[in-house]
Amino acid sequence: MTLQFYMTPGSCTTGIHILLEELELPFQVSIVNLQAGDHRQPAYLALNPKGTIPTLVLDDGTALTSFPSIACWLARRHPRKRLLSDDPLLAARTLELLDCAVNTVHGQGFTRIFTTERYVPEGLDPTDTSRWTASITAQGQAIVREAFDVIEARLPDTGYAMGTDFTIADAALFYVFFWASKTNLPMPPRCQALFERIRARPMVNQVLREEGYR
Repeated sequence: MTLQFYMTPGSCTTGIHILLEELELPFQVSIVNLQAGDHRQPAYLALNPKGTIPTLVLDDGTALTSFPSIACWLARRHPRKRLLSDDPLLAARTLELLDCAVNTVHGQGFTRIFTTERYVPEGLDPTDTSRWTASITAQGQAIVREAFDVIEARLPDTGYAMGTDFTIADAALFYVFFWASKTNLPMPPRCQALFERIRARPMVNQVLREEGYR
């Protein structure tokens, strides 16, 4: 089975890229250039009508079109890798952390930092735009910091997010921690330590090199 992976280097798709490499799965990559509007082209919208990333197309043509759905499918498809616990409570806790990373830190926080213009009200006097932009960015940074504090309280002092096993929560946390490191947003100590442990994994280093980071 060869998967078709639609990704944008340095984006949330980095977390899925890490999972694919950790599982040593054969997959083909298609780069989605967001700046060029690739995600709005008819061919891509036919696969993912939301126009979002990541998208993973399975060998039967089925397309999975969100980070959680792809991560859960990979974990359940390859249970021996222990990316998601068989224990219902531990699995739910893992998904809680993943949700916090994807939907709060990314979806509410970093979107305000990286795509501030989406939150600026229409029809503003141009002289007011910079004030709104600064306020929206500050709000995004506050959301990230508050979410990191919540995550910090959940993390162990050693190992990975859920203990000894690397899980889909770690893949999600890594990409938002990576963004924080690139934008000089401070992380609490356990978050920082987890980021460094994940970054030290050989496959994670390989992914960063493949995506253009040295």
